Amino acid sequence: MPDGEWQFLTTQVLPRLNQGLLISLALIVPASLIGFGFGLALGVARVFGPLGLRRAGDAFTSVIRGVPLIVQLMVLYFGLPELGIYFEAYTAALVGFIMCTGAYQSEYVRGALLSIKQGQVRAAYALGLTRLQTVLWVVAPQAIRRALPGCGNEIIYLIKYSSLAYLVTCMELMGEASRLVSHTFRPTVIYLAAGLYYLAMVTAATWILHRLENHYAIPGFDRPKQ
Repeated sequence: MPDGEWQFLTTQVLPRLNQGLLISLALIVPASLIGFGFGLALGVARVFGPLGLRRAGDAFTSVIRGVPLIVQLMVLYFGLPELGIYFEAYTAALVGFIMCTGAYQSEYVRGALLSIKQGQVRAAYALGLTRLQTVLWVVAPQAIRRALPGCGNEIIYLIKYSSLAYLVTCMELMGEASRLVSHTFRPTVIYLAAGLYYLAMVTAATWILHRLENHYAIPGFDRPKQ
């Protein structure tokens, strides 16, 4: 790399991208944690909840999965103010990511819950466990293990589509990169550097999720620990 390009990268590009990275992480980490909890609760409600709750959960999931994320973000940030509801850019992006990832997480959880043999549920009832106790202590622990690979994959997607936040003026990593390009007109170096940041985040998340899968795997039932 020529000296001029290296100086431009180290003095202008990396400091700005590092600022954006902090905002990206401030979106990704809480959205992942809250979205997983939301998806878990929604998945359980869609399988074991009363009929009205199941239908409401199915309707919510269908809408969120059927409407592009960028449209959801635009509605939250630009549309809701017409109804008197105002979100800061960061809050709008975070709420949109939580709803989106939670809806997809609920599908993984729902599939995992339905994969648990009903004989275990009936045995739990026969032992005197209530419906709630059966879900919490018999079904959910097994379902979470089975849903973990799919839920982890959704977190990987979340890292990548967090780059949409800048479209609602939340200047995260991609936002800082785009703003720098508009000022310097040097897109190649800037976008390649931003791509490496995303690749590093995805690689780190993949390693962590792989470790979690191995930690919670049951030898002989899931897959051998490595």
